[in-house]
Amino acid sequence: MLRPVELRDVRFLRDMLRHAYYWRLDEDTERPVYRYVQNWGRPGDAGVIALEGPHPAGAAWYRLFSERAPGFGFVDERTPELTIAVVPSRRGRGTGKELLTALLDRARADGYHAVSLSAAHEQTDYYRRFGFEQVGETPYAVTMRLPLSQS
Repeated sequence: MLRPVELRDVRFLRDMLRHAYYWRLDEDTERPVYRYVQNWGRPGDAGVIALEGPHPAGAAWYRLFSERAPGFGFVDERTPELTIAVVPSRRGRGTGKELLTALLDRARADGYHAVSLSAAHEQTDYYRRFGFEQVGETPYAVTMRLPLSQS
């Protein structure tokens, strides 16, 4: 079951950051990962939580960043950057796909023309299956962008 992210979910989102960005935690101390949830609820913030019974099993959310304070997968100020993570014991059950699909639907409904993300090199094939395309690369990660049709 999925439900929208609420303010009470910020602690869970913060915990999920460790799973989503475990490979980047020490890479860039100038852009710490907590910025992906800090002051949650600002314009452009949206997300979904996957529940297994009453317990959260994963989350996907997006947030707009500025050029002055970009995220790891920053493309431009009109493109929200997506973060997704599933609790390790719940992986391999389709939860990530369900979260990603729901969040992309939300982004379309919110009128966005694209979303972006930052992925480890070994994760890019997964996102390509959804139509994401590489738009940047560093030794640590790949920035990917997905154009969204407004159908």
